[in-house]
Amino acid sequence: MTTTPIRPDDRLRPPGEDGGLRQTLRNKYLLRLLVRRELRARYKGSLLGLGWSYVRPAVTFSVYFFVVGVFLGMDKQVEDFPVYLFAGMVLINLFTETLHSTTRSVTGNAPLVRKVFLPRELFPTASALVSLVHFLPGMMILLGGAVAAGWRPSPTGLAAAALGFAIIVVLGLGLGLLCAAVNVFFRDLEQVVDISVIVITWSVPMIYPWTHVRTHAPGWVLDLYLANPLVSAVSLFQRAFWYSGTGGDFAFPPDLYVRAALSLGLSVLVFLAGHAVFARMQQRFAQEL
Repeated sequence: MTTTPIRPDDRLRPPGEDGGLRQTLRNKYLLRLLVRRELRARYKGSLLGLGWSYVRPAVTFSVYFFVVGVFLGMDKQVEDFPVYLFAGMVLINLFTETLHSTTRSVTGNAPLVRKVFLPRELFPTASALVSLVHFLPGMMILLGGAVAAGWRPSPTGLAAAALGFAIIVVLGLGLGLLCAAVNVFFRDLEQVVDISVIVITWSVPMIYPWTHVRTHAPGWVLDLYLANPLVSAVSLFQRAFWYSGTGGDFAFPPDLYVRAALSLGLSVLVFLAGHAVFARMQQRFAQEL
C-alpha cells in the first residue's frame, strides 16, 4: 500500500507571521468585541456610563477656563477664548487618551495574549477606537460652541480639521504601538507616559497663544516648539473651528500648512517605526506576560 506524500501548503504560515494591521482589519468581529469589552469594563457599575465622556471634558474645560481665562485674564487677550481653548483641548485629549490606553492595551489583556492566538495589534487598535468613541462627545460640544460663536463651515476649514485630525490619529497610534510593545518588557513606561501627559498639555498653543513662546523664549526654543507635530495639529483645529468666528486678525504660526504636511509625514514615519517594533517584539509577549 502506497501513501501519497503530503505537500506543504504555501498558504499556511506559522502562528504570528500573518498578524499585523492587515489581519487586524480583517478581524472586524473580534475588533468590535474588544471595543465593546473595553467600554463595558470601563463603565461597569457606572450610572452615567458614556455620559462621563461629556462630564470629563466639561470639568477640565471649566477648570482651565476659569483659572487661565478668567483669573489670569487670557480671555481678554484671545478673542472667543472658550472656543480657542476647547478646540485644542478636544484634540489633545484624543491624543493623550490614545497614548495612555494603547500603552496598557497588551499588558491589560495578558490572559488573552497568553492563552489565545490573536493578531496582537488588535489590542492597541481597539484601545485607539475606544478613544475615538470618547472623542465624539467632545467634538459635538465643540461644534455647538463654535456655531454659537459665529463659526460657519468652509472647505478650507474642513480640510484643516481633517489634516489636524489625521496627524493626531496616525501619531497617537504609532506611538501607542511602540509604547505597548516596550511596556510589556519595561512596566516603568506606564509612569513615563502618565508624566508626559502633563507635559503635552502645556506644550501646545491651547491654554495660551503660540505668540507667547515667540515673545518670551529664545529663537531656538521657538523653532523646536513649532517643529512639534501636536502644535501644527492644534493650530489647524483652531483654524478650522475658532478662527472664522473671530475678527480675523490672529496670526497663526508661519508656514502652517507646510509644517502640517511635514508633521503628517513625520507621523507616518513614527507609525511605521512603531508598527515595525511591535511586530518584532510581539513574538515574546506571551512568555513575558
